[in-house]
Amino acid sequence: MRRNHSQPIRQPPFYTVLSLTTCVALGACNGPAVTTLEALRDDGKLIVLTRNAPTTFYEGPEGPAGIEFDMLNGFADSLGVELEMVVHDDFNQMLPMLTNEKAHIAAAALTITDARKKIIRFSPSYQEIHQQIVYRLGTVPPKDVADLVGRQLEVVRGGSHAERLTALKDNHPDLEWTEIDDQSTEELLQSVSEGLLELTVADSNIVAITRQYYPELRVALTLGKSQQLAWAFPLSDDNSLYNRATLYLTKLKKSGELARLIERYYGASDRFNYINLAVYQARIEKRLPNYQSFFERAGRKYEVDWRLLAAIGYQESYWDPQAVSPTGVRGVMMLTQPTAKQLGVLNRVDPGQSIDGGSRYIRILIDKMPSSVKEPDRTWMALAAYNVGINHVADARIITRRLGRNPNRWNDVKQSLPLLSRRTWYKKTRHGYARGIEPVRFVTRIRTYYDVLVKIDSEIDFADEVEDFDLRAPAI
Repeated sequence: MRRNHSQPIRQPPFYTVLSLTTCVALGACNGPAVTTLEALRDDGKLIVLTRNAPTTFYEGPEGPAGIEFDMLNGFADSLGVELEMVVHDDFNQMLPMLTNEKAHIAAAALTITDARKKIIRFSPSYQEIHQQIVYRLGTVPPKDVADLVGRQLEVVRGGSHAERLTALKDNHPDLEWTEIDDQSTEELLQSVSEGLLELTVADSNIVAITRQYYPELRVALTLGKSQQLAWAFPLSDDNSLYNRATLYLTKLKKSGELARLIERYYGASDRFNYINLAVYQARIEKRLPNYQSFFERAGRKYEVDWRLLAAIGYQESYWDPQAVSPTGVRGVMMLTQPTAKQLGVLNRVDPGQSIDGGSRYIRILIDKMPSSVKEPDRTWMALAAYNVGINHVADARIITRRLGRNPNRWNDVKQSLPLLSRRTWYKKTRHGYARGIEPVRFVTRIRTYYDVLVKIDSEIDFADEVEDFDLRAPAI
């Protein structure tokens, strides 16, 4: 039975000592001449070096996710082997590990550069990106490369961004920057968003994803020509695995599946638009009456305030039963296909089924919270789990305790969740990287929508009570 290794492997045994089967699979042992492809099929395992990041591989609410993971999972399926994703947080060591044949492939949103082609072999490109200078809204953006001189600019050490800046220095000798060892590009972007760093360089695909969670980020300019992303292989005369990967990526492009994956992970999304309460109140009047009875029925059935369920539905779909996100979730409560199947929802775009399924799901998550977590913190943490997955919430609670705060209080846990996107923290957790700011904003917006609904509903109840009292009052 095939299985996927979704758990990040921090210090796998083959980092230091190769087992006999792995040694054979990687073609690193003496013995009968077999190709890399034949050996890995005999071993039944495709070993891939990667990193935790939204553009590569991470654990989502439904399990392992990321565009690199999805592509590689399909490739492993085509070979009839299982996929083992090995997470390595030190980018500078990843390529040397590959050249030493510690893995079959490195897949970490790698850009093809002349310097890298001297030590590794790249597959055909699967995506085109640009390097961009990023700044924070409200600060002065650089107008051109010369305008970078004298600015606070930081990039990740050993990456293609430092290579590009080094090339630009030939024409701009006063250009200076700092190379950082212990932070990822995503973390540097977060620092720019928080006003802790003036400028950084990031690939356009990373900027596209990160801006969903940090809308203050802005692109000032693009550096040079576009670059290509590809998988990396050890330099070798054995072309067996490389040729199969080339064939697979070619088919992925021609079938349109690659375009679908790119749209899924990088497509435009309005999930993180700023709250527009005027629009929300208008939709309460025009849209909510069409679905209020479903929310009320589900609220009674699962013992959850129907107004909270309605707030979840609005955050997820704006109460649109036909809503579909780039990632394939759909319906009023934006259920994924696996979750819908688990909950017995046959038609996700049927508002009654979607609302019942989503309501049952939040009830399950509330009940799964530890008994030490009391209300209302219990509900807020369950909402965070609805968005990012219960395992990442558990990791955040552990971090909260390590920081000397209360893991049973939402106000403390919500300060820890964003740390799951910082390498210094997520590498210490069981479930690895997560876009931790997303569930915090998710819960905050639902609470806002809920508070508005409670206020409006209370005003309606008071008006009805006054009207009933007036009807009973004696004539004067």
